[in-house]
Amino acid sequence: MRPTGASIESRPAFDPGVAHPARVYNYWLGGKDHYEADRAAGDEVARCRPHVVAGARANRAFLARAVRYLAGDCGIRQFLDIGTGLPAPGSTHELAQQVAPESAVAYVDNDPLVLVHARALLTSGPKGRCGYIDADLRDPATIVAQASATLDFAQPVGVLLLAILHFLSSADDPAGIVAALARALAPGSYVVISHLTADLAPSQVGAAVDAYNTAVPGGVLPRSHTEVTALFGGLPLVPPGLVPLTEWRSASATGPAACADLYAGIARTPPHACASTTRLGAR
Repeated sequence: MRPTGASIESRPAFDPGVAHPARVYNYWLGGKDHYEADRAAGDEVARCRPHVVAGARANRAFLARAVRYLAGDCGIRQFLDIGTGLPAPGSTHELAQQVAPESAVAYVDNDPLVLVHARALLTSGPKGRCGYIDADLRDPATIVAQASATLDFAQPVGVLLLAILHFLSSADDPAGIVAALARALAPGSYVVISHLTADLAPSQVGAAVDAYNTAVPGGVLPRSHTEVTALFGGLPLVPPGLVPLTEWRSASATGPAACADLYAGIARTPPHACASTTRLGAR
């Protein structure tokens, strides 16, 4: 998971007595920005599904692979990172600017805690630029409008939706939100999704989700392979398609991280000159 639940609904700016999605995730990543309530929630979820810590770190590794693929192989120089979370090493602009120093990144969240940290710590290199947007994922028009101050939507953009759509209920219409974002993109843009699933270990993940939703305001909703595939709305996927997260262009899928309970995939808006595509939903 990459939970930043306040990216979906407003949260108090600071309440150390209530588990906070971004702080719980930071705890799983081995960060320092968490409190007792966050650690207690994280530990209880991990008791139900021990692979959750490895899964959070595997999701971070997928972020790195995805950004390097888009920047290095596909020439993407603009990124829209929605659901930023608390800053950690290997942030999107750092990864992109290692490949292309002129890369621009717009970070999106609506959690005051996250945005304060992001503005202070996510600083661009001299040739690139970073923007910080206070907006809700359920309002894609506002996201695009505000991101236009940092990004040129007449040129290709990589939209990152990593471990954030599982905070949306079916009533929130996550597929419609992805479609609205995709309609704003230039041809040759990309949509990157990772999403919690219970497909790989239904009983343990179900128990872990119940524990998380009891302790952390907002909660999460795992989805099946078919349901996550539908979120791409028919956009063609680049190989290897929608797969368990650790199988997406990873040098190795061995060890605990191979049990990450997330699917991952990258779709493109045609035309595209980088890599051939698979049929949507190909395994």
